Amino acid sequence: MRRIAAILFLSLWALTPSYAQDTEDAERLAEQGLAKILQALDLLMKTIPQYSAPEVLPNGDIIIRRQHPEDEPNQKPRKEDDESSDGTET
Repeated sequence: MRRIAAILFLSLWALTPSYAQDTEDAERLAEQGLAKILQALDLLMKTIPQYSAPEVLPNGDIIIRRQHPEDEPNQKPRKEDDESSDGTET
């Protein structure tokens, strides 16, 4: 019985370093995976438009402003679009 216990103890003791290495690898991979998930969530939050609280004007209009208006495209027509390049109308 002592012999079996000793063999079992030695075999478990021999496996301990490989188990420690596997857990270190698993922890490193889990850390990398968590970093990638957080980066993806950050990108998602940046793509979703964010709005401020609605404002009701005295005439009854309701305005909901974007918090980051610099992301919106310029909606003013350019003068180059209104005139043709050679000066003739089409």
